[in-house]
Amino acid sequence: METRFDRDTAVRPLGSGLFETQVDPGWKIVRGPNGGYLAAILVRALEAAADDAERTLRSLNVHYLRPPQDGPAQVETRVERRGRSLTTVTARLIQGGELQALATAALSKPRESAELHQAVMPEVPPPESLAPRDPALGAPMHARYEQRWAIGPHFFDGEQGREAVSGGWVRLVEPRPLDAALLAAYADAWPPAIFGCAGVPFPTGGVPTVDLTVHVRALPPAGADPNDPVLVIFRTREAHEGFLEEDGEIWSRGGVLLAHSRQLAVLV
Repeated sequence: METRFDRDTAVRPLGSGLFETQVDPGWKIVRGPNGGYLAAILVRALEAAADDAERTLRSLNVHYLRPPQDGPAQVETRVERRGRSLTTVTARLIQGGELQALATAALSKPRESAELHQAVMPEVPPPESLAPRDPALGAPMHARYEQRWAIGPHFFDGEQGREAVSGGWVRLVEPRPLDAALLAAYADAWPPAIFGCAGVPFPTGGVPTVDLTVHVRALPPAGADPNDPVLVIFRTREAHEGFLEEDGEIWSRGGVLLAHSRQLAVLV
């Protein structure tokens, strides 16, 4: 069944690597559409341009130049190189003749290699034992997700801690199978961890993203329960001259590391 996420991130081919899309107002945050939502639209176009189901997204980097407005937009894509196992594609989100976002992606078949798994999933209560956050307390985008706080202070309730660390269980309100586009959205779906750090003034102008990088490490097997939430955890260690970094991990309920993320953002 098609969900709102499917409709709101859909891209329609116009030929010659060009796609049309629609920026939906339901994914707004403080200053415009959520960066993860825009990344998901770009992933859809990048995957369509690569045109090879065996080559899954491995790396995505998006630079955000300005916040798009609600309404129609276009995505210009170009296959920069198609190797024996890896394809590199670029995409440009255009609206009103102006560049809004610029993306580069690497898509690849699986490769035989040594295995190393030293990352450890945080120990948190199961989602069923945690109350969902009231979506009415945030921006319109928060109504698209069900979020259950599990890591760090509840900063929207005034709590603060010594470290800028935050996370919990998250899924779409309308569950759907997890894919690369949804992982890109999850990488920017949680409120910024800096909000909960004692001594940092709450940014009234938001924390707009300058660039977002997502490394997809694994996707759930076919037939995985689309109702399962993922566990996200985000950390900020440095804020300087108006900019901060935020590192993220996205884990499956079964303890598989699905993606790493990092973004540079402006503390407004």
